[in-house]
Amino acid sequence: MGSNPQPTGRLISHFTNRAHDSQSTGWSELWETNQSDLWDRGKPSPALIDFIESRPAALPKPDNGRRLKALVPGCGRGYDVVALALHGFDAYGLEVSRKAVETAREYAKTELAHQNKYNYGEKARHKSLDKKTIVKFIQGDFFERDWEAACASDRTSGFDVIYDYTFLCALLPEMRKDWARRMRELLAPGGILVCLEFPLYKDLKAQGPPWGLRGVHWNLLAAGGDGVLDEPGEETEGAQGPFERISYFKPVRSYESGRGIDMMSVWRMRLQ
Repeated sequence: MGSNPQPTGRLISHFTNRAHDSQSTGWSELWETNQSDLWDRGKPSPALIDFIESRPAALPKPDNGRRLKALVPGCGRGYDVVALALHGFDAYGLEVSRKAVETAREYAKTELAHQNKYNYGEKARHKSLDKKTIVKFIQGDFFERDWEAACASDRTSGFDVIYDYTFLCALLPEMRKDWARRMRELLAPGGILVCLEFPLYKDLKAQGPPWGLRGVHWNLLAAGGDGVLDEPGEETEGAQGPFERISYFKPVRSYESGRGIDMMSVWRMRLQ
């Protein structure tokens, strides 16, 4: 589902009146017909890179010196997966499309051999990739569990970091509660869910994808709602949903398509 779906008529019309059970097929069709230009922005998320480089204390602390394990669902061409690997993560990208996975593997092969500056912040130094670092792309349906075996590791159960930029906004609103459930299932104990909230400028009632998400993350994760909103609602103290928000800030850099109002939220599962 890629880097950055845009509210163009072509994308919205492709999904208009498409049933819940054919959403994945819809994205695969766009990949197979070479229409990834609808969302591809040609580089990793600047907000993700800045978060990793400037807020290391927010990341989980791995035991036994192991690398943190990261997942990017709907990874598209794999920009963010490669950037995570170059910052020391074992990085996994998930895509429903066979062609997307093939494209991501080719991108990773080229990019890891000849790194672009866009994988780093302005003050960061380029690093050589540790040969033991895992960079893996998997074809699978996020809402199913059969692909998880391909990410199995003796060193850890689940993912330490999951990054969502344009995966949630690509889903039908009725699928949001299942998104939150799967995040709970996939995160390792002490792991974090990092969300670049986009698009926040779009009316919640407007047709997607991308679907407007203003207030949706809080409703889903902090309040334990279904994420289907007509209005954003209040962020109240003492929310008892499955996640607690441990950080919330406006990123210094993001894609222009966010119109300058993207927000970064970081979530941890609430202790039961």
